[in-house]
Amino acid sequence: MAKKKLKYSGIGGQAVLEGIMMKNKEQYAVAVRKPDGEIEVEVEHYHSVIHGSKLLDIPFIRGVFQFIDSLVLGMRCLNFSASFYEDEDAKETAADKAFHKIFKDKAEKVFNGIVMLFSLALAIGIFMILPYFVTSLFEEYIRSASFMAVLEGVLRIVIFVGYVLAISLMKDIRRVYMYHGAEHKCINCIEKGAPLTVKEVMRCSKQHRRCGTSFLLFVMFVSVILFFFIRVENPVYRILIRVALIPVIAGISYEIIRLAGKSNNILVRIISAPGMWLQRLTTKEPDESMVEVAIAAVEAVFDWKGYIKETFGYEVDESWMEG
Repeated sequence: MAKKKLKYSGIGGQAVLEGIMMKNKEQYAVAVRKPDGEIEVEVEHYHSVIHGSKLLDIPFIRGVFQFIDSLVLGMRCLNFSASFYEDEDAKETAADKAFHKIFKDKAEKVFNGIVMLFSLALAIGIFMILPYFVTSLFEEYIRSASFMAVLEGVLRIVIFVGYVLAISLMKDIRRVYMYHGAEHKCINCIEKGAPLTVKEVMRCSKQHRRCGTSFLLFVMFVSVILFFFIRVENPVYRILIRVALIPVIAGISYEIIRLAGKSNNILVRIISAPGMWLQRLTTKEPDESMVEVAIAAVEAVFDWKGYIKETFGYEVDESWMEG
């Protein structure tokens, strides 16, 4: 089969514990390899936090809500995958009982919300606020405000890449990264018009331009540019403006990653390159059993045969699917 350029499919995904989530429009599927070796697939619908709003169609604004949706859906899918690996002998603590007594049926949603907000606050503190405090220690030695802004930005990127590198060394995270690679391989296989078989998927790249890793790296780069040009003298206002601009940064980054997924011109390839390089850390080569899970997730929500026929103009021969 001749090599084809990737064509946007609209499907996206996320690696979870021993599994993969794939999303197509408002429908998503989570496929998990259970401890007994079987693949469990759950198919659900997800409506945006502002479902039906025209804000989802407005460039630079839609990215903020897309980011929130990804956090909410990601937490939901992680909980589903983790449920197959929970310690059955774990005892409910007094705090657990009190929490469930207060919130009753909404206890899980409330807990997930608290975890998500805490994680977001921690990320903002580490990647947005900490670099400012560290570079501010050098203010009396460095008089150039422009140099200080660049230094802060470089430190922010170094901290982010260091964090990614550190967690990539963890054994459990490595398996998640292998599933991450399987997710990308499946999407690349579909978008180049190849039949979605284990053999074909394994041949594909484990890197993809629409990856969340690339999005977060764009967030770091965009923040460097905005903080360089938007400055205030008051230290308290400097912190507040870094937090206040996060929705703006997310909105811009989303539009860049969206463009990267749909275009293949030289400029897009250049701006996408750092994210693709970083994915060498956040994606690992999967084994065939992981690819099987990824395929199960795709097929639950996406008619890839119909997509290939419509986009590439040929029908998949069933004989290709053998083995």
